[in-house]
Amino acid sequence: MSTATTLVWFRQDLRTQDNPALFYAAEQGWVVPIYILDDRHPGEFDLGSASRGWLHQSLTALNQQLQGALRFFRGDPLLLIPRLLRDSGIRRVAWNRCYQPGQIHQDSSLKRLLIDQGIDVQSYNGSLLWEPWTVLKKDQTPYKVFTAYYRNGCLRREPPRLPLPRPVNLSLPADLPETCSGLPLDALELLPKQGWYEGVAAYWQPGELGAADRLAEFVNQALAEYSRGRDYPAIQATSRLSPHLHFGELSPNQVWYVASQYPLTTCSEAGRELFMRQLGWREFSYYLLYHWPTLPQQNFQPKFDRFVWRNNPQALLAWQQGRTGIPLVDAGMRELWQTGTLHNRVRMLVGSFLVKNLGIDWRLGAAWFWDTLVDADLANNSASWQWIAGSGADAAPYFRIFNPVTQGQKFDPQGLYVKRYCPELTELPAKHIHAPWLAPTALLAECGVILDRSYPRPIVDLKQSRQAALDAFAALREHSQPTEGSASANRGKYIGRDR
Repeated sequence: MSTATTLVWFRQDLRTQDNPALFYAAEQGWVVPIYILDDRHPGEFDLGSASRGWLHQSLTALNQQLQGALRFFRGDPLLLIPRLLRDSGIRRVAWNRCYQPGQIHQDSSLKRLLIDQGIDVQSYNGSLLWEPWTVLKKDQTPYKVFTAYYRNGCLRREPPRLPLPRPVNLSLPADLPETCSGLPLDALELLPKQGWYEGVAAYWQPGELGAADRLAEFVNQALAEYSRGRDYPAIQATSRLSPHLHFGELSPNQVWYVASQYPLTTCSEAGRELFMRQLGWREFSYYLLYHWPTLPQQNFQPKFDRFVWRNNPQALLAWQQGRTGIPLVDAGMRELWQTGTLHNRVRMLVGSFLVKNLGIDWRLGAAWFWDTLVDADLANNSASWQWIAGSGADAAPYFRIFNPVTQGQKFDPQGLYVKRYCPELTELPAKHIHAPWLAPTALLAECGVILDRSYPRPIVDLKQSRQAALDAFAALREHSQPTEGSASANRGKYIGRDR
């Protein structure tokens, strides 16, 4: 094998444009692209079921972009990559960095191992606008508040680098030793065995081309109205780019520059700035995970270790299934189940309901989202759940408890979103759609709604549970010792789609 050949290890960068590792390798000569599925040790943060289905489709799309040259492997990269380099005679490897704690440790170990063997190793930032270790306060400590991080730490730095083009001369050799040929994609067993994923897949077009189409559609049709429409779940005013960003079918650099350069004659400046701020929140989540790697398991604010969570499997199951009797919550959880995604405002609302009205550990909500979201992302999922629970950095204050009835009346006034996912309530007038338990009995009967039969009564009283949450949060200030059976009592007890 020529010394100009580079092994390119794809991970969360499943694209050919703005891919620094691929661009660098193509400039040197031949490129051997590989993907390794490392699921040897079932654990808390292995790929969720919905993510596995998306990954299968995304890898299929990338392989087409790479003219069928992508090679698939399954196992430990620390063993596989040195063997592939040895068997093929390749002396150079490149990858784009990942930022989960285990991946950071793995990459560091692999790089040391390969350098000791005389291998040229190059790694790049292909997933973030700013590297987490480069954005620090004046005292060289990390930020804990988003606004200061974004305004002072990020926006005052040099702009993110310009996106790189797809390599013009992408040379992909076919003559490799048999031991380097890899596995068929189907051998990775990524597609769920049950048929539910087919319904989810109908809503999406995974892959680099699908990501580009989604970005163009959003910018051309929704960005101008983003500041006004993004809070209304019944309309398509959000970008729906998060799964494409998570799997790296699109880079944040690409999104940043497309949004920042879009003409203001078509797009309101307020909408553009709000959208770019959302990219900043994504960065902040990765930043927190990098500097506080226990974020997915432990409360960012230690005082929350004293909080007494409720052990209520029945309520947890009702929440997961969208059978809580609170229409906007149920619509959101059913949207998640059917499409693999969830409108951002509704994500906050269903999270608030689980943690603050039901008093259930935020980690159980994070685990359910991890398994069912196609955009399940360890940094975003962990930071967002801790934000809504009040235990995280820059968190929502403990007294911010979303009322799903008033939220529905404000952001889904005609009940269009609720009726889309809770069709048993379709005949109810808008006045009663968000609180059917308060509607006159005769009206319910006329609309075909029978509480506890066709649709459940609320599993919790919103007013009483809100006050209970306020009392519980206030009690944090009065105790100094962790309460037995509190923070970790329910950890891991959830029903996954394929587990």
